[in-house]
Amino acid sequence: MKRLTRLTLVLSALLMTPLHAEEPLPDTLPPLDLPAPVTDTAPAASTFVPTVVTSLSVAQMGQPEGIVLSGGQLQGGVNFTLPVGQVMTNAQLALNLKVSPAMATRNATMQLMLNGQPLGTVPLGAAESDVSRFQLDVPAALMVSSNTISFKINDGDAMMCQRDLTDKYRVTILPDSAFNLEGQPLDIGSDLSHFPRPFFDNMQMTPATITFAFPAKLTADAISAAALVSSWMGIQADYRGVSFAALSDRLPEQNGILIGHPGEQIGGVTLPQTAQPMLSIIDNPANPTYKLLLVVGKDETALRAAAWRLTRGNFDLQTASLTVAAQTIPPSKPYDAPRWIPTDRPVKLSELIRKDQSMTVNGIWHDALRVAFRAAPDLFLWDGETIPLRISYRFPSESWIDEDRSRLSMTLNNTFLHNLPVNKQGVLETLWHKIGGDARQEQFDMPLEPYMIYGDNQLSLYFNIVPKATAPCSVLLNNNIKSRIDDDSWIDLSHTRHFALLPNLSYFVGASFPFTRLADYAETVLLLPEKPTETQVATLLDMAARSGNATGTALSQNRVVLGIPSAGTNLQLLRDRDVLAVTGLNQHEFNAELLSSSPFVAHDNLLSVREPTQWQKIQRWMAGDWNAEGLEADRYFSSNESWRGFVSFRSPWNSERTVVTALGSNDDQLARLHGDLASARINAGIRGDAAIITNENGVRSFRVGPQYPRGEMPLHLLVIWYANQHSGLLAVLGLCFSVVMGLALYALLKRRAHKRLNPGDNE
Repeated sequence: MKRLTRLTLVLSALLMTPLHAEEPLPDTLPPLDLPAPVTDTAPAASTFVPTVVTSLSVAQMGQPEGIVLSGGQLQGGVNFTLPVGQVMTNAQLALNLKVSPAMATRNATMQLMLNGQPLGTVPLGAAESDVSRFQLDVPAALMVSSNTISFKINDGDAMMCQRDLTDKYRVTILPDSAFNLEGQPLDIGSDLSHFPRPFFDNMQMTPATITFAFPAKLTADAISAAALVSSWMGIQADYRGVSFAALSDRLPEQNGILIGHPGEQIGGVTLPQTAQPMLSIIDNPANPTYKLLLVVGKDETALRAAAWRLTRGNFDLQTASLTVAAQTIPPSKPYDAPRWIPTDRPVKLSELIRKDQSMTVNGIWHDALRVAFRAAPDLFLWDGETIPLRISYRFPSESWIDEDRSRLSMTLNNTFLHNLPVNKQGVLETLWHKIGGDARQEQFDMPLEPYMIYGDNQLSLYFNIVPKATAPCSVLLNNNIKSRIDDDSWIDLSHTRHFALLPNLSYFVGASFPFTRLADYAETVLLLPEKPTETQVATLLDMAARSGNATGTALSQNRVVLGIPSAGTNLQLLRDRDVLAVTGLNQHEFNAELLSSSPFVAHDNLLSVREPTQWQKIQRWMAGDWNAEGLEADRYFSSNESWRGFVSFRSPWNSERTVVTALGSNDDQLARLHGDLASARINAGIRGDAAIITNENGVRSFRVGPQYPRGEMPLHLLVIWYANQHSGLLAVLGLCFSVVMGLALYALLKRRAHKRLNPGDNE
């Protein structure tokens, strides 16, 4: 009865309360569950948020050899980043270890820490196989955008003090150890200020794939704008790697970049009508979580301006669409690529290191100082000339350091150079040191042979500090001692010249040379068949990204030509520029015209080597070129039906220019080129003027056609070089000269002898 009375009072109070009353209900009143209000608005369409599954290995974290815990360094770690545009929902660590027998017998354990939080402990005992494998669940909440995972061997300090045994204790975290991650992408909205996200995330350490979509009718100016953007993406991706997909009149399933003219349709999306270049970002109709970036322009100039403005960034917040004003694109100068080492002056090593690097190392156990630099591939020096390298260094001054055994080890591209001592070497220097004088070696000039400098180089400097036998164990753990390379260390390539023999595919795969002589491709034509396939366009964009990555410069001045022109502006472009072409063997008419004056012949989906004329054989023999592999290459072509690769030859439109062609027996093979070029082994095997890659045999390279010089060389030096290169011709000329002079001398002597023996003939 009391309950009924109370409920009646509550209902009465509610009915007497005005709808607009602002007085709160008494706290003593129980809450009531009222039905939701009915509206005429239709419910919003639900957005499916997909799950993204990725894997990040230790090798992709920048440790291609894995992480080694040995000697006095029984703890270590690595930093890694994750895309900021994803929320991790599940994570697991697949840990693969290789444990030395001595370590296994100790039954020690290894502790794992993630961002300062304990992740778990794994045993380091003996395993049935050489590799111990563990699976550790990782709390997803610990995975943030910037992370550090560290490894520490328990009881490691005790092992470090056993100086003569430390090398026996070794644990290797193998490079295939990886985080297996599941996450969901965030909807960042239609905002240009986030660019290059969501299409590319700078925090992502794994290779990225970016999709471009075009109208049904592909045009040269749209592909040219895409090449500009993709080359800039290649710069941003850097070591991570990036690949591209190209769609014709289809929308990508996820994020994508649409390029075309006003009013054109791409997969049902109509590009906005605009008289000015425009950038706009919209939801993907397939899933609003993903975005589409529209790059719109009425002609080549407008599309180039829109693409260039996109790569400049610095968009205002909450900018969904932007009309692009006229753009001033600075031209490149020869060999001015930002990522290439300057050749007009000595360059300090401190200029070559990354911003997050230091020229100082701490403690006894540390990683080597690595100085990476890129050089133009056509650097030339005469035999006997060297490249000077000056190293100024300082070892710690602690008394417990064994100065006779400590060394600074130098390697260049994994080739040992020298061990620099702590003290100067020599009888007088040693005597001076023994009587207490300062004999520290703090500077060394190292001449480098020209062949040791590649397109990509890495100088490694390691302070191998050896403590004395009487040094206390505590000094081994002292991380405050410092060793450093001074700022006045430098390398000098200023006396090199730019001169090389082309074609040479090793220059192309290493630095996209000779196209990168002007890094913005102001002297390069990107050539495609008149109706290229999606795979051929994607391959061209991959080539553009590789070039941007090699030089640090976007292809802002590139020009695209579809088909072989017979007249007009496009033909003049081919006459004035180098040519980078992409094709397939099924493009019969295009290939026939492209290869008509080359050492190669394409017919019936086959590639073969053209038989040189007798005069060409004589020319090559006289030039000392006796190593042509045309017959061997032709046999290899005919014995492989499925392959991809490159061929290069002198341009048929300009004898001073070069053509490089990427081709495949079909589109499936052509699509594999991206993965091939990501392999250091295959890159190292590409050289000559023909490189063929197969699944069975890997890469085979040949030199089929003649080479020609290209570069800058004074006339008197060019004469000497020419004489050195054309030994056969010189031999023939020398023989002819000797015969002529011999015959003339014989005739003269014979005439004089006749006069001497027949004096009456003179009367």
